[in-house]
Amino acid sequence: MTDLRTIIIDGNEVEVDPAMTLIQACEEAGIEIPRFCYHERLSIAGNCRMCLVEVVGGPPKPAASCAMQVKDLRGGRNGELPEVKTNSPMVKKAREGVMEFLLINHPLDCPICDQGGECDLQDQAMAYGVDFSRFREVKRATEDLDLGPLVETHMTRCISCTRCVRFTTEVAGIDQMGQTGRGEDAEITSYLGQTLDSNLQGNIIDLCPVGALTSKPYAFNARPWELTKTESIDVMDALGSNIRVDTKGREVMRFLPRNHDGVNEEWLSDKSRFVWDGLRRQRLDKPYIRENGKLRPASWPEALSAAAGAMKGKKVAGLVGDLVPVEAAYALKGLMDATGGTIECRTDGAKLPSSNRSAYVGTAAIEDIEDAEMILLIGTDPRIEAPVLNARIRKAWTRGAKVAVIGEKIDLTYEYMHLGTGREALAQLAKMDHSDKDGVRGVMIVGQGALTGEDGAAVLATAMQTAQAGSSKFMVLHTAAARVGAMDIGATNENGMLGALDDAEVVYNLGADEIDISDGPFVIYQGSHGDRGAHRADVILPGAAYTEEPGLFVNTEGRPQLALRAGFAPGEAKENWAILRALSAELSATLPYDSLPALRKVLVAEVPHLAAIDEVPENEWMIPTEGKLGSGDFISAIADHYLTNPIARASQLMAELSANAKARKDQPIAAE
Repeated sequence: MTDLRTIIIDGNEVEVDPAMTLIQACEEAGIEIPRFCYHERLSIAGNCRMCLVEVVGGPPKPAASCAMQVKDLRGGRNGELPEVKTNSPMVKKAREGVMEFLLINHPLDCPICDQGGECDLQDQAMAYGVDFSRFREVKRATEDLDLGPLVETHMTRCISCTRCVRFTTEVAGIDQMGQTGRGEDAEITSYLGQTLDSNLQGNIIDLCPVGALTSKPYAFNARPWELTKTESIDVMDALGSNIRVDTKGREVMRFLPRNHDGVNEEWLSDKSRFVWDGLRRQRLDKPYIRENGKLRPASWPEALSAAAGAMKGKKVAGLVGDLVPVEAAYALKGLMDATGGTIECRTDGAKLPSSNRSAYVGTAAIEDIEDAEMILLIGTDPRIEAPVLNARIRKAWTRGAKVAVIGEKIDLTYEYMHLGTGREALAQLAKMDHSDKDGVRGVMIVGQGALTGEDGAAVLATAMQTAQAGSSKFMVLHTAAARVGAMDIGATNENGMLGALDDAEVVYNLGADEIDISDGPFVIYQGSHGDRGAHRADVILPGAAYTEEPGLFVNTEGRPQLALRAGFAPGEAKENWAILRALSAELSATLPYDSLPALRKVLVAEVPHLAAIDEVPENEWMIPTEGKLGSGDFISAIADHYLTNPIARASQLMAELSANAKARKDQPIAAE
């Protein structure tokens, strides 16, 4: 541990790490320092000067606390401890002066500004500003930028804190934004008027301390004090990002990230942030039964009776979709066990061993990536499969980690060593001597693109052997939020997806919309949206979406997390576990619980680690038996990042983003 240093802050002695900046030291002492440009996850710019403090015995002027470290402080000539004052007359005058300068060109449009009510400038002007201005000249104005369909710009409000520039450059890894000009002519702009090409651009909305960058889809929909805020978990990818769901009445108005250092820090991918309009469209709000080739609305008793009648005495296969909470998957498994059916959650055909948690989750936590010295990606494109995880890999790379890739040659926003495109490169790597890696912190990340082939099991075993030989931690990067939780409760069968559907007379489809079911079997579909699964169904049972029921989700590192209910399902739609419980009574195979707490009690008794919310369990390392490694390249498991699930496909904004991404890809490059 670093030797701590004692300093005096506002008359109180505190012990702090000498490497800390003064602004961090003041926070440790419980003193809030106002700031606009400083952000703990970005580099230090020191350009807003709002965080000025007085250093006793230093120069006769205030110092920027974000850019000065504790170790730079000097004690008194008689051995007095270094002293910092945050509320002296000098500091008060300096802050009022800075605030006056910041407001010189700021427009007086608080009543119509979308940031009103959650604006740092508003709050700090109230706390540290004065009630008059000496400025009488005309205010400066600038043109607004077009950054794309997500970020609305009002650059006249910009105070040049450069947070957006630093975020896009350092975290998102794109170089379209920057600052041009000097003095009064300085302005934040985009290079040649380009729109932003990143899956993380929405984070600059949160970072902007004024109303210069706001959310275009959310604009003028609600004020912050009208919203009900619910803490939840994102299911658009398997990272399990912590989110806050803001609702107004029955409708979800927006998603915002919550800080969680172990998972998503405080970032959120654009798909997770803006998919909320998909929760309003294409919803299933009443049961349906297919008669004479057409679906007709039905009552719940009628639909449950039709589903039970179809299932009795038949061979039933249950499929678990990508967005299903653990409780619903567990209820379906209980129903299948009671009626002699089979169940399968690996609907993409991934060859993941059912009882070996170290093989379908791994041994690495997301935080391990940050400290890694070597990172190997196999058959995965984290930039589209988990954009926030990709930012974490980029962070490790900026700190000196070496990254290598086996798979498609792609733009990951950081440099990497390309070892090959497929199985031959993996086999070659496995044959090499890895004794020199001993003591080197390594993380191997295997994606679903490597595991969905016929030889997926052999790829997994080879990768795990290589990880063991190189003393590396191992992680499986999933693409479906429900997959790890469903694997934990054993929602699998020996023969995989084909085994589940083989000879099935009835298919119970619990939200699996990414597969095509052949014309033979009778299909009961339970889900939230009228997507592919509902089109093929003979009976439709409308379920709740992830914001409309409490549920447990286990993320790609094996961390169980709770999503809380933010609103209610539309119309007659019900919670997913409750539908299965009602159906079990119709089938005379009643499940042994009548409430969600009772279900969770039974679930936790069977799978104890699911009770340890927000903890990553240690998995016993077991390498599965190896098959024969085939040949061929690894390809990404995701064809279109913005359209991977029914909620995203129902969103107009996701359709626009998908079209924009395709147009950008197809754009010819000039040959000048």
